Amino acid sequence: MTKWTFEPGHTAAEFRARHMMVTWVRGHFKNVKGTMEFDADDPVHSLVRVVMDVSQLWTGEPDRDAHLKSADFLDAVNHPQILFKSSQVEQDGANHYKLAGDLTIRGVTRPVMLDVLYLGQWQTPYWEDGVDKGPIARAGFHATTRINRHDFGVSWNSMLDRGGIAVGNDVFIELDVEALRDKT
Repeated sequence: MTKWTFEPGHTAAEFRARHMMVTWVRGHFKNVKGTMEFDADDPVHSLVRVVMDVSQLWTGEPDRDAHLKSADFLDAVNHPQILFKSSQVEQDGANHYKLAGDLTIRGVTRPVMLDVLYLGQWQTPYWEDGVDKGPIARAGFHATTRINRHDFGVSWNSMLDRGGIAVGNDVFIELDVEALRDKT
């Protein structure tokens, strides 16, 4: 299996959840880190590990960001990382995969299934400290999943006057990955 490392500057996760029963609030985790073992000719034996720094959460609203990082939601002080570790890959089309694994949020680990689209790979220049050390192979992936936040102990909410809730239970997650093939 070929080893790959996520390029944090070009890898990000986005999430969205319903707000006040009428719209979506979106947030991002930039500089997502990860590694994988992946070979396009043998994808079912792939392994993926992902680490997201909760302090990097950004929704565009500083007060909301602080609330989402607080003990009401992600509890960044006690649980500074969100982790994913794959357990199984099934091919679901030429460039589509089902990636099963364990997701850990707030110290709670639950199984999840990601739908993954392999976007291909390309030889590119690669700069390190201003020096072109390429070419290097880059591979791209887009993954999606949906979780129920209560499964991970993220249960804060506020009831609205007419029986609605401030925050929806389902959280939709998208992950865009640009990975660099290890040169070792």
